[in-house]
Amino acid sequence: MTSSTLPGNPESVFTYGAPQLKFGNGASDEIGFDLSRFGVRRVLVVTDPGVAATGHPQRVADQMAQFGIEARVFDGVHVEPTDVSLVAAIDEARSSGPWDAFVAVGGGSSIDTAKAINLLTTNPGELMDYVNVPVGKGQAPSQPLKPLVAVPTTTGTGSESTTICVMDVIAQRVKTGISHAWLRPTLAVIDPDLTLSQPPGVTAASGMDILCHALESYTARWYTTYDRKSPDQRVPYCGSNPISDMWSEKAMSLLAGSFRTAVRDGDDAQARSDMAIAATFAGMGFGNAGVHIPHANAYPIAGQVKDFHPKDYPAGEPMVPHGMSVALTAPEAFRFTFEASPERHVRAAELLAPGADRPSDAAEFLPTVLADLMRDIDIPNGVGAVGFGEGDIPDLVDGAMKQQRLLATCPRAVTEDDLAGIFRRSISLW
Repeated sequence: MTSSTLPGNPESVFTYGAPQLKFGNGASDEIGFDLSRFGVRRVLVVTDPGVAATGHPQRVADQMAQFGIEARVFDGVHVEPTDVSLVAAIDEARSSGPWDAFVAVGGGSSIDTAKAINLLTTNPGELMDYVNVPVGKGQAPSQPLKPLVAVPTTTGTGSESTTICVMDVIAQRVKTGISHAWLRPTLAVIDPDLTLSQPPGVTAASGMDILCHALESYTARWYTTYDRKSPDQRVPYCGSNPISDMWSEKAMSLLAGSFRTAVRDGDDAQARSDMAIAATFAGMGFGNAGVHIPHANAYPIAGQVKDFHPKDYPAGEPMVPHGMSVALTAPEAFRFTFEASPERHVRAAELLAPGADRPSDAAEFLPTVLADLMRDIDIPNGVGAVGFGEGDIPDLVDGAMKQQRLLATCPRAVTEDDLAGIFRRSISLW
């Protein structure tokens, strides 16, 4: 960091949090036992229709009976949740409760929906009371939440590790979220067997989310460059730090050896296992350090989608999957942040592409590695490929600027003009 970024009263404390973790083939068969240790009797299993069709959520629910636990499956999760879908899920859980615990089986959509259900069935008020400012009121929960077990069936969001619930707010055409330490799942159960049915398009988009989680947290502002906070002001996103760096680096190393293989050959058990643990490791990094420009840009890309329909996702309304929307401006975002920490950007490129030739202009190393990967796994060639043009840039910038919680984590100050340039150069990446 340059001296100009150092505050007058610098922070000297960073925080770290993570769920309990159970990893391995067959780990999801032990959830009934795990919940019995919390003394629960009624559990709501939260999932979406596509995952429900695999039978995994019902199997997880059924094996709880031997421990005296009554479990019901709710399969009404909306892929890429909205404020409307979350309110509907919360209302359903309230009317059929009370619940002693929750189990989320699915991708980030299911886990985030379960977080919202847990929050709003244990605390007073409505959803927008807790949504991050300026979109919502940013209220903190006043009552403890119930145990939440997160069981990811996709390898991407890292939501099983984090304190964040993400949603589209339809009326404002923006993606935002709720962030509080109490939203972090109690237990993350990572069973690679559950990811084998994930199709190539979903694997590619979700994997880019893992990658950007690791990259953004690794290049985030160092924790001592923030102004010092009082204990009550501390938030989960505290900036990059020695512990988050460790998880981010390990996630990138795992992705280097498994990402392309998992997309090309979904039956490769080792690649699936490496992707699953990489997603969790990246979540344990960014869930504490934070993310920045690619995620801030992703929210309006997803929220303002016109008529794009991604490959291998359910047919229906237009959508840009979260991991894809994060990837679309990532090469240009990391060109912009390079000057804040050149050595970290170079190190990240070396981890993702071991043995690759380093270009004469070091600032091009990481963007080139990212673009090569995106081409190989069939991620669209920039925001233009998902339906946006020059005339959409002002609205995209406006939506990204609302994500100040994320942009504050960027290692460089970000202006509207900076974001406009990143979006403009991301209309076509190659």
